[in-house]
Amino acid sequence: MENVKKLTQVASPPVAADAKQIGEEVVDATKRVVKKTLDDVSMTPFLRKITFFASGGAFLDGYVLSLIGVALTQIVPAFSLSTEQSALIGASVLVGIFFGTILGGYVTDRIGRRKMFIADVVAICLFSLWSVFAQAPWELVAARFFIGMFIGADYPIATSLIAEFAPKKSRSINMGIVSAAWYLGATVAAVVGYALYSLDDGWKWMLASPIPVCIFLLIGRSGVPESPLWLIQKGRTEEAHAVMERVYGMDVEIEQPDAGAKKMSVLQIFRGGYLKRIVFLGVLTLCQVAPMYAIYTFGPEIMTAFGLGAGHEAILGESVVSLFFLIGSIPAMFWLNSMGRRPLLIRSLALMAVGLVILGLFPDAPVFVVVIAFGLYAFFSGGPGILQWLYPNELFPTEVRASAVGIAIAFSRIGTVVATYGTPLFLSAFGVGPTMLVAAGLVVLGLVLSVLMAPETRGKSLDETSSL
Repeated sequence: MENVKKLTQVASPPVAADAKQIGEEVVDATKRVVKKTLDDVSMTPFLRKITFFASGGAFLDGYVLSLIGVALTQIVPAFSLSTEQSALIGASVLVGIFFGTILGGYVTDRIGRRKMFIADVVAICLFSLWSVFAQAPWELVAARFFIGMFIGADYPIATSLIAEFAPKKSRSINMGIVSAAWYLGATVAAVVGYALYSLDDGWKWMLASPIPVCIFLLIGRSGVPESPLWLIQKGRTEEAHAVMERVYGMDVEIEQPDAGAKKMSVLQIFRGGYLKRIVFLGVLTLCQVAPMYAIYTFGPEIMTAFGLGAGHEAILGESVVSLFFLIGSIPAMFWLNSMGRRPLLIRSLALMAVGLVILGLFPDAPVFVVVIAFGLYAFFSGGPGILQWLYPNELFPTEVRASAVGIAIAFSRIGTVVATYGTPLFLSAFGVGPTMLVAAGLVVLGLVLSVLMAPETRGKSLDETSSL
């Protein structure tokens, strides 16, 4: 009996120690389980700052593109430009965007989001300054080309940053802010153009006006860190965790990449399911933005053709239409979550087409009909306008996200270059009615494509939406 007691006493301490160890492991495991992931966090002031300054590139895009339409009304007589030369100046920024989105996306995936985030704003500032002192049409074309190139580079840089910092429940709202910033830039440009129109050499002041915006963005962007998802993909784990702690706090962890997973190359974007996504996004974005870019670039001419006055009055008409674009993007941010990406896209494109068909069939309609039709088209552009930024970032993995965004946008810009160059020529040859019907045809093409191919990504993580 004594021997049994001794054996029990000897055996007891290890059992207690094992129980204590198991208990500690359970507590540690529980702590790990309750840690939040990036998709579980709420928006913080720092995240709002990232979204705000990342949206600056979209603001500049809308501002620069829209303002040239007003500036051209003075540049054409100042330089005695032909219709072809005017169209070339209008389209040159889009050619720049085409090259900028491809190169910018690729370089951003290679060297990081933050470096490019700063460099492109500096370049836009410098080339805006060059355009002010242009002495010949070719200088304006060249300056506008390089402005477009660095604005194009900002698309994949800024939207990748937002997508990789934002939780899934806020992603559509954050990207909606980017889209709204584009329309805000275009609306502000119409107001600035209206104010500067009466000045001697007003076009120079218009082309110089993006410079203060660039300086403001440069100051704000200097405090934005590198994307932790990009850092973790590059094996820079300590830096990624430091950024996570700075932005989200200690209780949020970042998912480690699968050590055995094969790295995805840019070439895989052009294969299988990802190729289908690129084609879908490129054609959809083309159908959505080509009519919009043409209307913004040659807005005063189009307003005049509809009998909405000339000069100041035409610029005022364009600003009203631009305001509809801006207002429409606000509810669309929330509808993308409540209604879903796919249903909102299809319904919006259908209503946009209705507005353009009315303008095409009844170009001599009373002013209030023209305004309502433009308003219908512009207001419901909000959903598709947000999705041209949101979809590409959701549908491709982190290691090639910026490249995919750049390629999809560049694909679409081939059509927008043609549309913007051809709009004044087509308008002059056939009139405003047929011009609007062509625009309606593009929107209908986007509608058919969306019915066949548009995915639903609402409520999913970036890992889920980007996998095939």
